[in-house]
Amino acid sequence: MKKLILLSFLFLTLGAQGQNEQSAFNPGEWLKFRMHYGFLNASYATLQVKSATINDKSVYHVVGHGETTGIASWFFKVEDTYESYFDKEDGRPYRFVRKINEGGYTKDVEINFNYKEAKAELNDKKNKKKLNFTLQGNIQDLISAFYFLRNNYKTEDLEEGKAITLKMLYDDDGVFNFKLKYLGKEIINTKYGKVECLKFRPLVQSGRIFKEQESLSLWVSNDDNRIPIRIKADLAVGAIKADLDGYNGLKHQFKIIMD
Repeated sequence: MKKLILLSFLFLTLGAQGQNEQSAFNPGEWLKFRMHYGFLNASYATLQVKSATINDKSVYHVVGHGETTGIASWFFKVEDTYESYFDKEDGRPYRFVRKINEGGYTKDVEINFNYKEAKAELNDKKNKKKLNFTLQGNIQDLISAFYFLRNNYKTEDLEEGKAITLKMLYDDDGVFNFKLKYLGKEIINTKYGKVECLKFRPLVQSGRIFKEQESLSLWVSNDDNRIPIRIKADLAVGAIKADLDGYNGLKHQFKIIMD
C-alpha cells in the first residue's frame, strides 16, 4: 500500500478568483504524471479540467484517474477515479465522487454539499449508508482543494516554515484540517528542462491518508500555472515519486529555465 500512497496524494494536492486573467487554469487543462518505485514505473495518473452544470449553475468538473501499469499491475492492480464539481467564482465544491479499486479493496462514495442548509451528505453506495456532516466556514474536498490553492496563494505571501491550512471533508472521516508547509524555492530537473518550483510538505493528522513521518514533499511550478512538477515520499526502504510526464491546455506559459 505504501507504494501506492502517492496516487491518493496526487489527487489531494494533486482552485476562487473564477475564470479571469489571474486564475491559474481553464477548462481543457490536462496533466499526466508517471510514478516510480525503484526501477518500476508503478502507475500513471491524470487530472483533467472540464466544464459542467450542477443545479443550473456552470461549474468546473475535474476528473482525476490513476492506475497501475506493466509489471506493477501484476502484483497489485489499482484503478482509482476521483471527481469534483466546484464553483467557478469562489471554488466551493458542490459534489465529490470517489470510485476506487485497489487490489480488491473498493469504495464508491459521493458527497453533495448543501450550503443553504450548511450540511454535506455522504452517500456510501457500496455499503448502502448515508452520513450527514455540518459545514462551518470554508470547506474543500480532496480535488477542489488543489485548485483552490492554485488560485488563492501568492508567492510573495508565502513564508518559509509556515503552513497553509484548509478545512477538508473526505469520506466518512468528517471535517479535518489539512496543512501544507512551505519549505522555499528549489530548481527541479524534469524531462522538459529545469523548472523553478515552490516546495511544500503536507502536515496531516496521523491515521488518515498519510502519516507525518512518511516525509512527503511536493514541488509546484513557480509560474502562473502552479502545476505539480514532482511529488516524493521517502520510505523506510527506498523512495517513491511522481513526475510530470505530460500536459496540454495550460492557461499560461510553462516557464523552463534556459541554460
